[in-house]
Amino acid sequence: MFLCELDGYIKRKRHKPSLTLERFEEIFRTFLLETYHRRTSVEGRPAPSERWEGSGFLPRMPDSLEQLDLLLMQEVRARKVRRDGIRFQGLRYLSLTLAAYVGEEVTIRFDPRDMGEIRVFYQDRFLCLAVSAELAGETIPLRDIIRVRNQRRRELSSVLQDRQRVLDSLLQLKRGPAPKEIHAKAAVLPVSGVRIKRYRNE
Repeated sequence: MFLCELDGYIKRKRHKPSLTLERFEEIFRTFLLETYHRRTSVEGRPAPSERWEGSGFLPRMPDSLEQLDLLLMQEVRARKVRRDGIRFQGLRYLSLTLAAYVGEEVTIRFDPRDMGEIRVFYQDRFLCLAVSAELAGETIPLRDIIRVRNQRRRELSSVLQDRQRVLDSLLQLKRGPAPKEIHAKAAVLPVSGVRIKRYRNE
C-alpha cells in the first residue's frame, strides 16, 4: 500500500530511488497516521483507529523509561565488560558504572539509528546508559574510573564478609555444641625458679 506509491518502486520504474532515510520515515509516518489508520477495509470493517478507540483497551504503561527502552529496543546483544568499557560495532562505550563490572557478561540494547549510546543490562536489570566517546565527544577521567572500581571492590568485600559470617554461624549451629576436650582441665605446671639461659648474640 505504501511502497508502490513511491518513485523508484520496481513495478513503476519511473525514476531511480531518490529518498533519504529521514524523508522516507517522514512520508511513512504520515501515511501510517493519516491514511492507513483512517482507511476502512474493503469488507466494510471500521478503520484501525476506530477499532482501537472503540474497544476500550487501555495499554499498560511501563513504570519507568528504562522499561520503555526495554520494550522498544529490540536489538539485543551479549557483551563482556572490558577494562576500557564495552566494545561494539568498532566503537567503545563508557560509563562510570561499568568500571565496577569488568569481566562480567552483560546484555546491551540499542537503537540502530542512534549508535551514540547503548543501554546496558546486568542479570536482566537495567545497569546504566553507556556512551560512545567517539560519537558523543564525552570522556571519563581515569581517576573517576579508579574511584568507582575501588568502591565496587569494597562493596563486594563487605558482602563476602557478611556471607562468610552467616555461613560460619550456620555451620556452628549444624555441628551443635562443641565436644568437651579430654584435657580441658589439664593441670598447669607450676612455675619453677629455673631461668632460661640467654646468649649475647640473641
